[in-house]
Amino acid sequence: MDRSRNIFALLDQEGPFRVEESVREERLLAGSSRRRFTELQRRGLLSKYRVTRNQLFELLQIRSFAEIPDLLTDPPRRRAVEKRAYQLLGNMFGLNGSEREITASIHSYSRIADGVINYLRGRVLANYASYIEMTNEIDSTRSPVDLLLILFDDRYHRKARFEAKRKLILMSLAGAIDQRERETEVEQKFLRFLDFLNDQVWSRKTKIGELEIVYLHSRHHPESFACEEVTVKRRHELPEQPGPGEKITMIKRRCFPWRGREVPVYVSIRKKPPEAKVLKLLRKGEENPAVAVDDELGLMAVADSPAEVKIFQQHLTASAGRAGSLMTLEDLSDTLAGGEYRSSTPGSSGGTAMYKFFARMGGMRVEFIVHTNRSFLNYIYQRGVSHDEYEVKRIFDSGVADLLFPRDIYEIDIGEKKDSLIRWFRNRIEEI
Repeated sequence: MDRSRNIFALLDQEGPFRVEESVREERLLAGSSRRRFTELQRRGLLSKYRVTRNQLFELLQIRSFAEIPDLLTDPPRRRAVEKRAYQLLGNMFGLNGSEREITASIHSYSRIADGVINYLRGRVLANYASYIEMTNEIDSTRSPVDLLLILFDDRYHRKARFEAKRKLILMSLAGAIDQRERETEVEQKFLRFLDFLNDQVWSRKTKIGELEIVYLHSRHHPESFACEEVTVKRRHELPEQPGPGEKITMIKRRCFPWRGREVPVYVSIRKKPPEAKVLKLLRKGEENPAVAVDDELGLMAVADSPAEVKIFQQHLTASAGRAGSLMTLEDLSDTLAGGEYRSSTPGSSGGTAMYKFFARMGGMRVEFIVHTNRSFLNYIYQRGVSHDEYEVKRIFDSGVADLLFPRDIYEIDIGEKKDSLIRWFRNRIEEI
């Protein structure tokens, strides 16, 4: 989706909503200069500007930008505006409860917004964390009104004002996602999904949560680092030190019954943290929270062979029937035996091998990704395929890195660091 026509246009430092060196210079969102008006019109953002301006006026209880300086210096009026703003935002996001509970919920959106930036600093962009560190005053501010007024307060540096705007937009996305989750009862569906797995899918011979620890001892190609050979071993069977091009990967497996035998399978059940959902909207360039929420339920499994992958899928279908629901498979893709995986996600690799489908059952739509041991190890280690590389690529290829950390605000062109970051992750992946 074109970010230039939705909420993300407000973050574009090359567009008409850019943060300038001073508030007086930019007359933020005022649209009073002929140049700014012309630019808004040329980019098709005039309606977006007017809607945003009206929302701002309603939240601050003002009729023009000329009233903002008085609001900045009038603490009693500012507190009254803030109290009303929490009520308005609570109603907008469908929040119920006391004034304190609504305020706490909105403050949680602030923590999620900070979490998005802190995740990138601590994970994908950790090598450049000092360059993109958030201004302390913005990090500690939770009130939407306080953040909004910082945009108009020339006491704050340009970087701080940009980060206040960025935080408001991330909070808005977090609030929309939370509302969608409550409307679609995602939390309840997740618990039902766990109950289904425990009651119908896993072996009754083991206790809930009981796992068998085994190790995948693998040998990898010296150039591509693709898995060439893999053996399942117990701890006492492992070498003291892996050799060149070898890896030892621990997995914790469950079992499911199939025709009189117990079939082992490693399973990771997905429940995305809210920060990951906000990042997904950013990557997709979407404001619609359904894009981040409606594929919330997911499971990744790893079986010993392609045959056991198919057996696991058949067992799931039979288990759904025993639970009283037909299971239908949608968007099935099988590249375990070769072929190219086609994904619309920026940064994804066509060389990713997996058995992927969506299962519709019991009022839920669940994403299943099933690997063999070899394809799972390639998902971790293979050059151009590994998840760590993919995580870096999708942040850069989707434009999120440049959007959140524009080069004219930060003392770094973050968009140029993609290749060096991938090399750094590769060194970590391939070291013994």
